[in-house]
Amino acid sequence: MQTVIRGLIVISFIILSYPGIAQDSILTILEKQFLRIRQNIPSEQKLIIVDSIRQTLDSYVASDTVFNHHFSDLRYLGQITSSDSLLKLLTWNVISADGKNKYYCYFIYRPDKNKPHMVHFLSRDYQETPPDENAIYQIDNWYGAIYYDVRPFVYEDEKCYILLAIDYGNPYITRKIIETLKFTPEGKPVFGIPCITDGKNRVRRIIFEYAATAVMSMKFEADTLIVFDHLSPFSPEFKNNRQYYGPDFSFDAYYLDKEGLWKLKEDIDIKNKKK
Repeated sequence: MQTVIRGLIVISFIILSYPGIAQDSILTILEKQFLRIRQNIPSEQKLIIVDSIRQTLDSYVASDTVFNHHFSDLRYLGQITSSDSLLKLLTWNVISADGKNKYYCYFIYRPDKNKPHMVHFLSRDYQETPPDENAIYQIDNWYGAIYYDVRPFVYEDEKCYILLAIDYGNPYITRKIIETLKFTPEGKPVFGIPCITDGKNRVRRIIFEYAATAVMSMKFEADTLIVFDHLSPFSPEFKNNRQYYGPDFSFDAYYLDKEGLWKLKEDIDIKNKKK
């Protein structure tokens, strides 16, 4: 088994070392690697495959064309790029034998299109405690999640980003997260800007927890509007027990105002919502 994995690492290195070899060869290698870590194999073997994936992606994210390329039809690797083409994220997860997840993420950022991009790699095991809605997180204490959408916005004259994420958590609870992000002058990510409000209090992020068997929708309906399912307990006796929460067929939203604040609007009519 390890011989096969080492072989994939060597092939990845050869392909990425010679520009004349097509990107679809890299895609084939990544497809095999990601399919392998989804199989029922020991966690130690999965970590060896992750090392192989990282070697492939390390060269890819360092390339000059990373912002212009997208791996089509590659399952299990999240790929999102901001509309200003200054931020790209690659994320994936590995499920261990106990059903919990480990998360991996490349943050690829350039201050502007005329400057070289910077790459930050983050990884984190699943955390039983959800992220703190008021904490500031950085590279060394990232909480771990899969990001699936991003939009730029301006807050207090700074370029910022708002991200949508999912944390599959454990076999009983799933989390969805609305995260805020900016970069230091040195290009390092800082998670948590106090720009989300319910009209009374401001927080740095929003965390939803609900039953792993449920499906919660949360998406951008426009660059300035996030619409999501309202969550309620399956029955009154399960109040505050998030393992038994799910959508109740009503919808809430956060919209961006002129000051750069994301404001809550409850119980919206999705048929007549303003974008």
